[in-house]
Amino acid sequence: MSSLSLAVRDSSTMLRRNLLHARRYPSLTLNLLLTPVMLLLLFVYIFGEVMSAGMGDGADRSEYIAYVVPGIALMTIGSTVIGAAVSVATDMSEGIIARFRTMAIHRGSVLIGHVVGSVLQSIASVLLVGAVAVAIGFRSTDATALEWLAAFGLLALFALALTWIAVGMGMASPNAEAASNSAMPLILLPLISSAFTPIDAMPGWFQPIAEYQPFTPAIETLRGLLLGTEIGHNGWLAVAWSIALAALGYRWSTASFRRDPK
Repeated sequence: MSSLSLAVRDSSTMLRRNLLHARRYPSLTLNLLLTPVMLLLLFVYIFGEVMSAGMGDGADRSEYIAYVVPGIALMTIGSTVIGAAVSVATDMSEGIIARFRTMAIHRGSVLIGHVVGSVLQSIASVLLVGAVAVAIGFRSTDATALEWLAAFGLLALFALALTWIAVGMGMASPNAEAASNSAMPLILLPLISSAFTPIDAMPGWFQPIAEYQPFTPAIETLRGLLLGTEIGHNGWLAVAWSIALAALGYRWSTASFRRDPK
């Protein structure tokens, strides 16, 4: 069997293993998924009227739903990939990684299984949150089929980037609890982005914090694609951030995997 065939076979086996774990122990995924769903309902029904005032031009709750859903979608990815950090840290602390290293399997398949499984779970979570958003009034009537395809590609790329970062965090953590805590910025960063209110409506000293981070260009790009509005320079910024984070997370994860003796 060629090296490529071996890698594909073993990665598929590890992917099935991680998906089975997610199915048998769904509480972690459900807990992480509840955060963006609750925030969506909270900001639409409790703060919707007040937050829409920050958008100007007499915006109402229906317009605020359209505004906030892209940010919630990317926050969903950030919260879901925390499960990857916890899963990797659990494997490392329980010694299963050491057992895998004694077996005749492709070494990279262990990490690939975690990454692909987390990306699939992230996309599924986004679809579920999207269904909730549609149920409460979100509509994307101006987006073309090509824009929908681009939006899906952006979500998948961003999920891949954050997953590699989460895997690196899991590899560097001594246990599952530490991995969960170290990955919390993946939930907190969207809260200080343009997810819930325009950057122009923020205090002047806070605007650079919200603008110069990976979530804001990704949110603005997804918002433009779904609502058929201008994207500007946010498109290439979102792609650049995603590629840079994916490369950083990949190097971090693989380096930790090679040198960790456990």
